[in-house]
Amino acid sequence: MLLEKLRVASGVSQLDHLLGGLYIGDNVVWYDDAGSLAAVYCLNFIQASQAQNRPLIYVSFDRSPKNLLEKLGALAQNNQLIILDCFTYGKGSGSEVFLKFYENKKSKWPCQIIRVDEPRQINQVMDSLYGIHATLVGDVRFVFESLTGMQELWGGEENLINFYSHSCPRLYELNTIAYWIIEKRAHSPRLRAQINQIAQVAIDLSVKRGKTSLTILKAEKRDLDTLNKPFHYWSKDLKISFDSEKRSTEWFDLGKRLKEFRTKRGLSQTELAKLVGVTPSTISQVESNLIYPSLPALLKMAEVLAVELSSFFTESVDLTNRMIFPEGEAVDIKLPSLPEGNINAKLLTPVDFKPKAEPYLLEIQPKKSLPAHFFIHKGEEIGYLLSGKLQLKLEKSVYNVRSGDVIYFTSEVPSQWKNPGPSTARLLWIKIK
Repeated sequence: MLLEKLRVASGVSQLDHLLGGLYIGDNVVWYDDAGSLAAVYCLNFIQASQAQNRPLIYVSFDRSPKNLLEKLGALAQNNQLIILDCFTYGKGSGSEVFLKFYENKKSKWPCQIIRVDEPRQINQVMDSLYGIHATLVGDVRFVFESLTGMQELWGGEENLINFYSHSCPRLYELNTIAYWIIEKRAHSPRLRAQINQIAQVAIDLSVKRGKTSLTILKAEKRDLDTLNKPFHYWSKDLKISFDSEKRSTEWFDLGKRLKEFRTKRGLSQTELAKLVGVTPSTISQVESNLIYPSLPALLKMAEVLAVELSSFFTESVDLTNRMIFPEGEAVDIKLPSLPEGNINAKLLTPVDFKPKAEPYLLEIQPKKSLPAHFFIHKGEEIGYLLSGKLQLKLEKSVYNVRSGDVIYFTSEVPSQWKNPGPSTARLLWIKIK
């Protein structure tokens, strides 16, 4: 099935470019040099998971529920979010200050909050964790805040590594994606090496001379040339920007390309999904860069849309020595705002070709009318009536067009077209960008 092979977006497009996206089953360890750098990546991950309508379990050892809700802000307004509170009876020691949160407020919580009453007992944490997971459907997401907090509560690295080494393979088999946060300087090199060995992805976040950088230390199932190379970035609120972003994001905006090609063919997301053999939700998520399709699905999309596969990843096709486009490269398109059967339309150049003028062959059937213009277009347009007759209505005036006539619009938009004749009207139409 296609869904088993999908990669999932992290919520940070440039990270997806550097990493190749997230795979279901990934355990992602974030080594945080400052103790606060990983938070923005976690928030973007939560936002992306909610956009995909996926449940997410946030395991909190370092923050009280009240503090965590304030940190999450609008992201807490989601019933797919579950907070596993290991703080109140952990570092919070069951203090009345923290227990007051649970008094008569359950109905006001925007998300689910489940308290673990003995978080110092590793088995109880695991039972709570997997008990919740068993009630959920689909690929569940996790955020563990944090491995450092677990070690402080459980009293040593051995207990921590035992929990981690048992949990990671289990989460992998359960088709989840988990973020694990760890304060880099709070742990021994031995523990970090053990964690790296088990994790599918390891990422280092550092601050040097006032500049923050991200380095991918490990990434299974990916052939990357970005490993062990620092990439400088900065963040504001939920937005993360990389120094290299201007050079790379346009190249990898798969969702933008897919939407552009689909729209050019006049297909809705539902129509394209049916032709490709996936759900409309899948097309929507790919166009939003929330997930990536498998290679077979991408090949099918290219076939259906009549484009080269490489066109999804580059600004335009290679047109070296291309001056003539054979008739066979023309593609039928739909004009969604017009009645089917009244007009046939063909784009005369390839869908993935980006000329300054797009030529179309339009055929309007005898005695048929169109209640709107062919295109929604802000530029100039020019037409040449090859055969037949046409009438166009512009504001309160009606104009007759005969074979051989040229039509030229700058910003005008006809409100109606009509073929009053007994034969098909064939119109060469050019959109000028």
